[in-house]
Amino acid sequence: MADHFAVRIGVRSYEIDVNGHVNHANYHRYAEHARTEHLNAAGCSMFRLVEHGMGIVLLETTCRFQRELVYGDEVEIDSRLSFGAGRTFGMQHTLRRLSDGVAAAEIGCTMGVLDATARRLLPDPRARLLELATSPELLAAS
Repeated sequence: MADHFAVRIGVRSYEIDVNGHVNHANYHRYAEHARTEHLNAAGCSMFRLVEHGMGIVLLETTCRFQRELVYGDEVEIDSRLSFGAGRTFGMQHTLRRLSDGVAAAEIGCTMGVLDATARRLLPDPRARLLELATSPELLAAS
């Protein structure tokens, strides 16, 4: 479906903490990877944004940990976009362990599209991203 995008990763040994599960900071890295890949797939890569004098800025992120992930787990991280009337937009992620389908975490982000010269958020981030998109269906809001 157009409003759903997901990537898969394997939990690596260096992401594990002394308790034997994924360190909390790595959950945020997993979501960042999914966000970047989602925007790349839509045609809004970092390079393309820079070429047009823009960038994506992360304004807020929250994580609700639900189950632990451990070394060797395969994880699917999905991303869903939401746009409002203002200068920000959201992306939500569910990190799901593939072996049993259990949700390990829910991560929510608030972002904006930055005018790289003025260092200000641009209005209507959805329209700005759609101007660059080569696969605009991947920018459909859920």
